[in-house]
Amino acid sequence: MKRRSLIKAFTLSASIAAMGMAWTVQAAETIKVGILHSLSGTMAISETSLKDMALMTIDEINAKGGVNGKQLEAVVVDPASNWPLFAEKGRQLLTQDKVAVVFGCWTSVSRKSVLPVFEELNGLLFYPVQYEGEEMSPNVFYTGAAPNQQAIPAVEYLMSEEGGSAKRYFLLGTDYVYPRTTNKILRSFLHSKGVADKDIEEVYTPFGHSDYQTIVANIKKFSAGGKTAVISTVNGDSNVPFYKELANQGLKATDVPVVAFSVGEEELRGIDTKPLVGNLAAWNYFESVDNPANKKFVDSWKAYAKAKNLPGADKAVTNDPMEATYVGIHMWAQAVEKAKSTDVDKVREALAGQTFDAPSGYTLTMDKTNHHLHKPVMIGEIQDDGQFNVVWQTEGPIRAQPWSPFIEGNDKKPDYAVKSN
Repeated sequence: MKRRSLIKAFTLSASIAAMGMAWTVQAAETIKVGILHSLSGTMAISETSLKDMALMTIDEINAKGGVNGKQLEAVVVDPASNWPLFAEKGRQLLTQDKVAVVFGCWTSVSRKSVLPVFEELNGLLFYPVQYEGEEMSPNVFYTGAAPNQQAIPAVEYLMSEEGGSAKRYFLLGTDYVYPRTTNKILRSFLHSKGVADKDIEEVYTPFGHSDYQTIVANIKKFSAGGKTAVISTVNGDSNVPFYKELANQGLKATDVPVVAFSVGEEELRGIDTKPLVGNLAAWNYFESVDNPANKKFVDSWKAYAKAKNLPGADKAVTNDPMEATYVGIHMWAQAVEKAKSTDVDKVREALAGQTFDAPSGYTLTMDKTNHHLHKPVMIGEIQDDGQFNVVWQTEGPIRAQPWSPFIEGNDKKPDYAVKSN
């Protein structure tokens, strides 16, 4: 009896060991990829689509054989618009889930929250949203715009005859690092163009703010002093009540144009855009750009949204941070193929100078030293169908200036990535 029991026990142990080995082999056959976006809370309106775009891109790469012969496996977490939770979830992805790379964050405060974690653990983060600059980490690749690839050209356009020859500027933002730093840069830029402080108004609201009645009334009052434009760095779901209040008070783009840096096709899906026609947004991509690469990109997204039964799939749209997510994942995959490894140091080296034919219609290049993409700049006008008509764009991609020349002392900072702590 004892001998038979021992044989059974040995057989069972061997089976469990074999299963464990099989699981280890199976796990080694995939490359884990982290997705760190808010799927709940105030930023979910903007970030959920980036998670879905990341999953679509991963499926696309896997359908073509994966990376270095291995399939990509997405690990999705929800930091829930909670900034300290971003750091916690980022650490979890790197230490517990053992992901090779993370694609995520929207707000600069979420990126600033995770940055020390990625630098400490030598993780790799791809950040897909326009931001204020003033950062260049060896552990982050920035696929969104720096201020000279969005904010500065947008204000130059507003100053031009074509853009309405604005003389006064109402800077309205959500109260955190990106709007405040961007507006610091813009105030200095406006001063350099001869605009006095009395012609610049600066107002901030908290995340999730919903009552814009007084603010819009103040915009109307301020605009009585001369040709005025609003520069909006309002983020997340607060954009919906802000734009609704503009419509309620009859503030039209022909009177006071609003140029937004965080409003795209996705944010406009929940708004009646007819009263907003003519207002502007500055990005590096719009769904409406007409070229074969973008047609394929938009068609693929709409088909994916329908196949996965995503909310509002019948009205699925693409936008700039979605394109930046798509480009970033493909560039990382190309770098891994070139490095023949997911080792962060090797991939970082392989990313320098990577190019990708983007849906924007331009070939984008990852700068060899500053970890930012060379990107075109586009200004779009809101149409009544929630799309944008591109009214101005650069001839080609522009090299990013992460250290803005409009902040004192930046000319002494290095033009290559260095750890922030």
